[in-house]
Amino acid sequence: MREKCGVVGIYTKSEKGVSSSIFYALYALQHRGQESCGITTYDGEFHTEKGMGLVPEFFNLKKLENLKGNMGIGHVRYSTTGESKPENAHPFVVTHSRGTLAIGHNGNIVNALELRTKLETSGQAFVMPATDTDTELIARLIVGEFVSSENIVASITEVMKRLIGSYSLVMLTDNELIAVRDPLGIRPLCLGKSDDATIVASESVVFDVLNVHFLRDVKPGEILVINEKGSKSYRPFKLNRSAHCMFEYVYFARPDSVIDGIPVYKVREKIGTLHGESDDVEADFVSPVPDSAIPFALGYARAAGIPYRESLIKNRYVGRTFILPDQQARELAVRLKLNPMVSEVKGEKIVLFDDSVVRGTTSGRIIRILKDAGAKEVHMRVGCPPIKSLCKLGIDMPTDRELVASDKSVEMIRRHIGADSLKYLSIEDLMKAIGLGENELCLGCLTGKYPVEIAKHEQVLLPSFIKT
Repeated sequence: MREKCGVVGIYTKSEKGVSSSIFYALYALQHRGQESCGITTYDGEFHTEKGMGLVPEFFNLKKLENLKGNMGIGHVRYSTTGESKPENAHPFVVTHSRGTLAIGHNGNIVNALELRTKLETSGQAFVMPATDTDTELIARLIVGEFVSSENIVASITEVMKRLIGSYSLVMLTDNELIAVRDPLGIRPLCLGKSDDATIVASESVVFDVLNVHFLRDVKPGEILVINEKGSKSYRPFKLNRSAHCMFEYVYFARPDSVIDGIPVYKVREKIGTLHGESDDVEADFVSPVPDSAIPFALGYARAAGIPYRESLIKNRYVGRTFILPDQQARELAVRLKLNPMVSEVKGEKIVLFDDSVVRGTTSGRIIRILKDAGAKEVHMRVGCPPIKSLCKLGIDMPTDRELVASDKSVEMIRRHIGADSLKYLSIEDLMKAIGLGENELCLGCLTGKYPVEIAKHEQVLLPSFIKT
């Protein structure tokens, strides 16, 4: 699984401009998107640098010097195979009769194809180079409203009425930085301030890196307008529920981030604690699949009263392995990425913690690596409940048929991955660990029940229109 995107927007009074700060902010958000990146700034005119690759690979000093201005937005993107191309890199910049709009987006618009078809039917053709993202759609919808109303907040509000899905947006007009979060708050977005800058970002870790005070989360349904006069909040949508993505807490967000007021590390540690308190397996030590499962394993170790030890060492210089040409090469790449500590695992009974089991193939390979290294038993513990349904609100997941839990019982999965025992976290314990109830979380990938109406749109969705 992969998160789709990370966004940042900065408005500053500093004469040094914003490009270097946005660069470091995107670097801090690199885990949210690793295929393309981009920055747009404004100093009386718009400047954009964007392309494929990691933040430090694509940007250099010359490109950052070209990005002049005291306000700007940045974006990191993670697409699926076949959708990774320069045309889809963000931010998008759309010129219209009354000015220019630049936009970056994290999320997924479920009814994107329907909205796009209506625009094209009305004569608003999408210009070349063509993109297949819903972000361009959002930009053109907002521009269409703004040209008529000349009120940007009213224009955004009108477009929000039509969008079904998840979105955290950062936008630049000719004189303002604007941040928008969908009415359910599905994807994260937060606000920070220093003496001379106002910053919005996908995660609070950006503020730590930039030494900026974390102020608050952007509220679900809120529109923030930031300019030389300060920031002004508009909240045209206040629903009686929220739907924060549970996977931000379990896996996607950095453990040092705070999402909607909840420290991510504490949630993961609590998940491990809940597992450890209810587990009765006999084991010599608990070990994480590095690095995401470390807090789970630490919480488990304290609760269960057994040692915490590393059994796998991660090679952090190994890139993506799924593009390798044959199965044998992919197997070797997994062993290159995770190497067992033979001296630690030989003859031992291990509780192995991972954040999730998706297809089950990686879990099976890791268990086999440990057993080949001499582990006597490997008991798999998972930091979230079984993933049974495709996420349709901004996370790249395999199809339902590829999800191992979609048609297999826990015992069948245990046999499939070769574990001596297998236990998932329950949905009740997940909510307890996060500290939010069913009416405050999106649990669609676990239950098949989504917080927005999806079923009636699925019959007209095409793959190219469900990618951010």
